[in-house]
Amino acid sequence: MASFFFISRASVTVILILAGIVVLVLMYSKSLPPPKCPPTPFHSKTKKANSSSTDKPVLLLWFWPENKKFDLKVCKRLFKIDSCHLTDDRSFYSRAHGVLVFHKAIHDDLSNLPTSARTRSQTWIWFNTESPTNTRRIEGIQGLFNLTMSYRKDADINVEWKLTLKKDKDEDFVLPKKERLLCWIVDNDIQTKSLEGYKYYKELIKHTTVDVFNSSSAKFSNGENYFLTISTCKFYLSFENSIHKDYITETFNAPLVAGSVPIVLGPPRNNYEDFAPGTSFIHVNDFPDAAKLVEFLLKLEKDNKAYMRYFDWRQFYTARRNPVQENLRFAHAICQACHYLGMNKIYRVVPDLYKWLLL
Repeated sequence: MASFFFISRASVTVILILAGIVVLVLMYSKSLPPPKCPPTPFHSKTKKANSSSTDKPVLLLWFWPENKKFDLKVCKRLFKIDSCHLTDDRSFYSRAHGVLVFHKAIHDDLSNLPTSARTRSQTWIWFNTESPTNTRRIEGIQGLFNLTMSYRKDADINVEWKLTLKKDKDEDFVLPKKERLLCWIVDNDIQTKSLEGYKYYKELIKHTTVDVFNSSSAKFSNGENYFLTISTCKFYLSFENSIHKDYITETFNAPLVAGSVPIVLGPPRNNYEDFAPGTSFIHVNDFPDAAKLVEFLLKLEKDNKAYMRYFDWRQFYTARRNPVQENLRFAHAICQACHYLGMNKIYRVVPDLYKWLLL
């Protein structure tokens, strides 16, 4: 009997200890903060920017370049680019993975740039398609940007029009019917926009006829008319408005697309050859003066076999048509930024934009 009593007291003691431990655990668990709810799914707030899959980064277009607005679906429709959610809605700033800032739109006092803090992973992209000659210097933007988007070949995002390898090499090139020797499509204010080009043009017309068309005319609001006009010319003046490394614009791409031979005035020949075969164009620097250039063009006009050699590159490459509608002037570049953001996660700081631009 005494033994049984001893065992019972021991059992009671163990039970009391265990009960105490349970009570303590329950009290501690109640003192802990409740588990955090999962964050609101990002897609529930990004459908306004894009209704496609939610794992794509958001690219915020902070300014519309020169207020040239276009349907944001253009990237997918024209360029087959669907790598990001592209939006111009600034309410998405805090969630944007990238912010695209057009240089020319920045105020001198920086008052129209974002003022809210940005996340450590958010990239600011400096968007500038102008040459150093035409780039306004804005103090205080050094060190603000993480990526450069420019015509420069060494930019993080290069916006040049490039030739692409031909998929169907059996497709033969058919030369468009030619009606003119030499053409130029330019703005009315070409004298102020391209001083070197205008001076060379004035020398050319002393020796031959140049058919000049006004780029702002209603005729060229339709891209078909633009390329069709160039295609009727054996040679086309692809004169850049300033001469700088890599500054080779659509004025060079357009005749390649249309089936004309570009006569280029811009950076040196070897720089052009970074972007297209050296036998696809004629450089004004290859001749001592305009008279000698015209003499060479007139020889090519009579020698069809020699002329056709300027299209040999078409066996291997294709030139992609650039949009000529004014509202789509910057569309290709903006879509390139979307493509880059969707494919890369590089984050860095560009300490001095102007020093880099002048290299």
